[in-house]
Amino acid sequence: MTKFSQYNFNDAINKSLKEIHFDEPTPVQEAVISLVNKKKDIIVQSETGSGKTHAFLLPILNAITKNQNVQALIATPSRELAYQIYEDTQNILKNYPEEYNAFIFVGGADRERQKRKLSAHQPQIAIGTPGRLWDLIRENDLHVENVERFVVDEADMTLDMGFLNDIDHIAAKMPDNHEMLVFSATIPQKLEPFLKKYMRGPKRIELKNSSVIAKNVDNWLMFTHGRDKKELIYQLMTLGSPYMALIFANTKKTVDEIYEYLKAKGLKVARIHGGLTPRERKRVMKQVENMEYQFVVATDLAARGIDINGVSHVINAEIPDDLEFFIHRVGRTGRNKMSGTAITLYAPGEEHKVADIEHLGIKFKPKELKNGEIVDGYDRDRRNDRHATQEKLDTKLVGFVKKQKVKRKPGYKKKIKQAISTEKRQQRKIKNRQEMRKQRDARRKNGK
Repeated sequence: MTKFSQYNFNDAINKSLKEIHFDEPTPVQEAVISLVNKKKDIIVQSETGSGKTHAFLLPILNAITKNQNVQALIATPSRELAYQIYEDTQNILKNYPEEYNAFIFVGGADRERQKRKLSAHQPQIAIGTPGRLWDLIRENDLHVENVERFVVDEADMTLDMGFLNDIDHIAAKMPDNHEMLVFSATIPQKLEPFLKKYMRGPKRIELKNSSVIAKNVDNWLMFTHGRDKKELIYQLMTLGSPYMALIFANTKKTVDEIYEYLKAKGLKVARIHGGLTPRERKRVMKQVENMEYQFVVATDLAARGIDINGVSHVINAEIPDDLEFFIHRVGRTGRNKMSGTAITLYAPGEEHKVADIEHLGIKFKPKELKNGEIVDGYDRDRRNDRHATQEKLDTKLVGFVKKQKVKRKPGYKKKIKQAISTEKRQQRKIKNRQEMRKQRDARRKNGK
């Protein structure tokens, strides 16, 4: 079994790793660190929460020198993730005997102040969001002509949020021999032209999870029966005693509604979404990290942009439109092999959305809330099959079935089966005739 001590990191890094209780590398760290040391271009596709940040940070920080040039540039699409990487960097650098500088540049911060800081001296490590990084590079405040390593983190999210052009401009300003490290949960086809443009024979690493949802996560599915989801969420949160619960919704409006409802019920709850000011979001995140809140309501920005430790429960108040986000949401719990519970709520008419998630290979345990207790629920598939069979029957036949059941005549079950069988045969005949008619019409058309 590989240990971090086998990588020949400097003493300062080894001390920092010991302080944060890092002993053994995760699979992605084991696959990546040696390649970064060899200065190879790499494309890494790995699940959320797999330890990608330290996979590139550790070898980069081990190689930095006192040279007052920007030696590594790390671009990430969200401010929250940029701050997270910055904090991880500082936690590793704090045991260095000499001072090394890591600066963070994100939108919403005072750009003039950032410019003054850069005019005094350039950092060895620059971390930031693509738009702000490009602004500073374009105006010749941040110098990247000597960058040795360029990290593009969460590349698929960078593409989705429209930042790829900024990344393209940044990469064009760098020396030809710089090493590029691309990390992403998925590699969309639209990303491939960019990768081919700037990467030289990259090594592709794809680490697939043995199961889409970690085995230590209970993945529950709860039907709302048309009830108010806010009330149901409140009952779920107060029924047990979650250590930390993340509640996800699709829109800022819904996040605000759930937040206000839970707050009015007396719960100490925080909210995180793009509508908050950068200062407010940073403050809330700091309070969450300090465990000042037990409940956090968020949009998918939090699923991809922040890392909250100790999440015991995830509740999907709404099923996300982009099913990739479902995986990222549920991936917030069950971290570091701890147990977790993910609860997905679905309303009448949303069965097809649940089926779409199941097509990803995700299995649910149906649950219900009854008399203040969570109990096993109905088998949704069996119920749907029963409804689907009935919906396919002729309207008259449905009436016949109901009538026979009510009258309870002798042999009524046999009569129902015969009627259904007859109906199905007739439907097949009609379908066959329609198909033959289509083929005949097609032959006539082709013969003209």
